Amino acid sequence: MQHLDPDRLVLFALSEEAPDTDESVHLAECPGCRTEIDELRHVAELGSETQGLRALPPPPERVWAGIEAAVTAPVRRLPQRRERRWTLPVLAAAAAAVLAIAGTVTVQRFTDRPAPPAVTAKASLARLGGAPVAAGGAAEVIGGNRLRLDVRNLPLTTGYYEVWLIDPDDTTRMMAMGNLSSAALSGAADVVLPLPPGADLNRYRLVDVSAEAYDGDAAHSGKSLLRGTLTN
Repeated sequence: MQHLDPDRLVLFALSEEAPDTDESVHLAECPGCRTEIDELRHVAELGSETQGLRALPPPPERVWAGIEAAVTAPVRRLPQRRERRWTLPVLAAAAAAVLAIAGTVTVQRFTDRPAPPAVTAKASLARLGGAPVAAGGAAEVIGGNRLRLDVRNLPLTTGYYEVWLIDPDDTTRMMAMGNLSSAALSGAADVVLPLPPGADLNRYRLVDVSAEAYDGDAAHSGKSLLRGTLTN
């Protein structure tokens, strides 16, 4: 069966033109032409998916070698079939180049990401007598200057929860770090609090979560619910 002109197939694949009546009949009866259109549409889709890429690195030499080979390689003649023109091999090779470049960009973006801040100390927060059985959590020092807390199942309160760093050798020495978010009242709280500049975590290594009242008293209430010791 005589095949449609390759240039017409490209236009159909790119939706630049619609087939006329005779061409539509031919496409309905010719699996070879339909296969070529499907292949061309796939190549076009690959190209459209990479339109947002910017500052692409040069593709590897093997990609250009593949394109050159596809362009210059002789096309085998098949009985009773028009030989394909260069359009499909070159587009396929170009798609391979796009994929190789996109892969290189993805790898570079991944490897160029800054490393996450190091966790320099951490503690498991155990429940104390006044806390529900399911209460607990964890704390970790991030980058030496932030304290992250993941707290679970604290009870409802009419006040608020305060986070402290305490010297275990002298529990009268403590630093107020800040309040837990209101999420703690509904079952969970995951917050990050800044550490005071120059805070000595070798000394103030006890993490404490207390229940406080809105009474204007900034001192520790003495009602600790969770507590744990920071270790490196």
